[in-house]
Amino acid sequence: MPKKVNSLFRMPAEWEKQKSTLVGWPYNKKDWPGIFKNIPRVFAKIISKITESQEVKLLIKNSKSQNIIKKLLKANNANIRNVKFIICKTDRVWMRDTGPIFIKDKKNQNILLNWKFNGWAKYKNYKEDNKVILRIKNYYKGDVISPKFNKKLIVLEGGSIDVNGEGLLLTTKECLLSKIQQRNSCLKLKDYNHIFQKFFGAKKVIWLNKGIEGDDTHGHVDDIARFVKSNKVFLAYENNKKDKNYKNLNENFKILKKIKINSSHIKIKKIPMPRPIYINKVRVPASYLNFYILNKSVLLPVFNDPKDKIVVKIFKKEFKNRKIIPINCSELIWGFGAIHCLTQQEPN
Repeated sequence: MPKKVNSLFRMPAEWEKQKSTLVGWPYNKKDWPGIFKNIPRVFAKIISKITESQEVKLLIKNSKSQNIIKKLLKANNANIRNVKFIICKTDRVWMRDTGPIFIKDKKNQNILLNWKFNGWAKYKNYKEDNKVILRIKNYYKGDVISPKFNKKLIVLEGGSIDVNGEGLLLTTKECLLSKIQQRNSCLKLKDYNHIFQKFFGAKKVIWLNKGIEGDDTHGHVDDIARFVKSNKVFLAYENNKKDKNYKNLNENFKILKKIKINSSHIKIKKIPMPRPIYINKVRVPASYLNFYILNKSVLLPVFNDPKDKIVVKIFKKEFKNRKIIPINCSELIWGFGAIHCLTQQEPN
């Protein structure tokens, strides 16, 4: 780690009390070619489940579409009183990466981090997504900070990091240090450690190696490793040695196994990968790790796979005080994202 920076901030863990969840309504038909007509229904189901226990801030492109969306939400038993419609144009729906990342200051007040967004250094249509935070900031309490390093704005997506709320942060070298889909050409590992320390209060950064096959973000951590407690990580694992994910996920396991917090090792629970899913001969990044923890429940992506039941059981055992809600993401995943990717929590 670099020389200690006294952080003024802390990023809360996802299981800490939340005030609301940010979601964007799907409009971009090109993100789900051939099956887009089914996608709004999946979003309606996810939003409805969130509204059972907390507010949803829902980004829509114009007031004209509000009534149609409302009808679909009601048809899926949404608590409409818990939906706040915000008119804000977007290119895509992945609020985990384009919405604000919330941190706490020393007085426990929320701060909205406005990282730069560049379409995962892959897509050209990201101009609207890069403006989302400044367009919606008045719907939140808290100041906005646009993080910089050497006077330059930093590109960072919420899906590329995961925290335990107590100074540990997970990320991958593939996403942040590769020359492929390069986010910040000027930043090295030690610079990221410094940035994470300063803005997230990270005392230790755990650098895993690579993400999964089919992931168009090039290595987001929220498909492979997630904190479920301050000292416990759910880790994606592939048992089939012939699968392309086997080697990379096994390497991540070896890295994590060596990590200690105050002389004791981090607890690791291996979560099996679903069998590979191909849509139009393209492998998609199906993973059970793209779950979202809410105040009273956990939304868990499932894929019509025999392993769905095994994973639901694991989650029920871990999250005893939360209801486990499986959501079929077999079609949603054709957009290369699942439940965690399309949500962003606002801490209480």
